[in-house]
Amino acid sequence: MIMTRENSEAFAARWAEAWNRRAIEAVLEHFHEDIVFTSATALAVVGSPTVRGKEALRAYWAAALARIGSLRFTVDHVLWDPVRRELAIIYTSDTDGKTKRVSENLTFNEDGQVVAAEVFHGAPISA
Repeated sequence: MIMTRENSEAFAARWAEAWNRRAIEAVLEHFHEDIVFTSATALAVVGSPTVRGKEALRAYWAAALARIGSLRFTVDHVLWDPVRRELAIIYTSDTDGKTKRVSENLTFNEDGQVVAAEVFHGAPISA
């Protein structure tokens, strides 16, 4: 898998646009069936910080989206590590009027599918 700066920026833009439409399937199309996804939000929604498998991730995201009214992700920048095949999407999350910075780190396999993801939530940003 070869990821250029342009590829990574385009991927992040499509990813944020899909989230802003709440299009779970559009986000999931890039994820491997055996995805391992870790987030503090998962702990709050499904009782475990780590979600394993695409079906479980779909269910987690559907449950999380059902809890919120408004959602807007704005990509700030991306970081690509070609050795680890890891893409960090640094973005601002505005969820129900609460704004914070987030880093979503996605690890890709050789076929370009996301096999692991970890989300780091920053402190809320004051208006």
